[in-house]
Amino acid sequence: MAKVKVYNLEGKEIEEMELAETVFGLPANDDLVHQVFVSLMANKRQVLADTKTRGERSGSGIKPWRQKGTGRARVGSLRTPTWRGGGIAFGPTSDRNFKKKINKKMNAKAIATVLSGKLKDGELMVVDKIAFKENKTKAMAKALNNLKIKGTTLVGFAEKEKEARRASNNLPKVNNLLVSQLNVLDILNNKNLILSKESVKYLEEKYSKK
Repeated sequence: MAKVKVYNLEGKEIEEMELAETVFGLPANDDLVHQVFVSLMANKRQVLADTKTRGERSGSGIKPWRQKGTGRARVGSLRTPTWRGGGIAFGPTSDRNFKKKINKKMNAKAIATVLSGKLKDGELMVVDKIAFKENKTKAMAKALNNLKIKGTTLVGFAEKEKEARRASNNLPKVNNLLVSQLNVLDILNNKNLILSKESVKYLEEKYSKK
């Protein structure tokens, strides 16, 4: 069993907690993590570029001049892609789909793998609970200072702790989400990960079997 120190929000070590090897003790698997990371990035991608085809351009559909006898090249429409103001022949359109499917087992193993990596790198911190007398920004800022957290930080809140999320909403370089929404993208995009004992138990129950 992997072990991790547990701190309170005053920054004092209060106990040591055993972690499930199936979630926090997996070896590195860069290929799997990369595949899931790329899929999540693709699923977030928005289709912005959109060009008009000749059928979407405004303008008359009448043939500009007769086919033969004028000495000019034959043209069928003012909206031809070869003319200025005409449609775009092979431009990007809004019906493109960048979505990529992620196998559930792959996604679960990738999450467990990056959690294991955070623990090995000393970037995972476990606290006894995330709760404040008042859910204000200064309370969360004080807690992070006590824990000596530096760099971008992701805080995973258990369902019972969701009211405390408000305390971290306005802090720079601090992101938060419910632990049920934890994903490879958010974990890797932040240097530090803070979880409560309740969140750790949730992750072990969710991913140990997978």
